[in-house]
Amino acid sequence: MSTPSDVAAEECAVRVVDPEKVALVKGALPDGPTIGELAQVFGLLSDPGRLRVLTALLEGGEMCVCDIAASCGNSESAVSHALRLLRASRVVQVRRAGRMAYYRLDDSHVRMLLDLALAHVGEDG
Repeated sequence: MSTPSDVAAEECAVRVVDPEKVALVKGALPDGPTIGELAQVFGLLSDPGRLRVLTALLEGGEMCVCDIAASCGNSESAVSHALRLLRASRVVQVRRAGRMAYYRLDDSHVRMLLDLALAHVGEDG
């Protein structure tokens, strides 16, 4: 249970301490649609199955669905579904060769994001 002193410590005594910094930050924040897209990408990245698919593509480069599924230990159906979602958000690209579809990470930004996240979780406290 919170005591009055706990609540007081969590609340600001004034509404804005540094108006210049607040104005700078507000001006730099992405607009609503951009934040929505960003949240969607991070939501896609929050699923362990999709992350396995992405790390397989990070390590293997361009791969077909069956090779991704074999690498991840997932069914081809589950991998295909994950790839559809990732493709819709421009996280992966597809190249068709006859009846085969080969997937790869969309661009260097996705690769960098995954590399940084893997480095972050690999750090010692």
